[in-house]
Amino acid sequence: MGRAFWTRPTEIASILGYFAWYGYLVVYLCIPTWQARALFIFVSHLATMPLHIQITLSHWGMPTCVLPGECFAQHQLRTTMDVDCPAWLDFIHGGLQFQAVHHLFPRVPRHNLRAVQPYVREFCRETGIKYSILGFTEGNQKVLGRLEEITKQALLMAKCQAHMAATGESGLLH
Repeated sequence: MGRAFWTRPTEIASILGYFAWYGYLVVYLCIPTWQARALFIFVSHLATMPLHIQITLSHWGMPTCVLPGECFAQHQLRTTMDVDCPAWLDFIHGGLQFQAVHHLFPRVPRHNLRAVQPYVREFCRETGIKYSILGFTEGNQKVLGRLEEITKQALLMAKCQAHMAATGESGLLH
């Protein structure tokens, strides 16, 4: 048994606990009709949707490895991306569309992140560091492409594991 044997049962217990709390104690016991329950669930999920989409777009499409010799700014700009959207959507996105800027300057209030972005662009242009700013469609395409790459890596690792289990070969030198 590995050192992390407890993680799977803990995860399952936590998920069951969440659904018991949310589904039964909050939704079922506190909301009187099934129509009101359905509306509550719909609105609560609709309200969190921009947050989920922004975090997914800003992080999952980018590599996460640490490269040797990479400075702080290079790492932050390589591992996050900003999502290009009009200023009138800033309130809905809550500043999360400026994820790279936020990672560089975490103490800048979210309502000032748009004003800082031109300075980051200029810094990147002067230093030659890539600054990823993609639109909604392009960002989703990048995320899906990255997830496809990871899937291919996992399939290759599973094939290697199956081969090693079947042959007893570890691939390591003795």
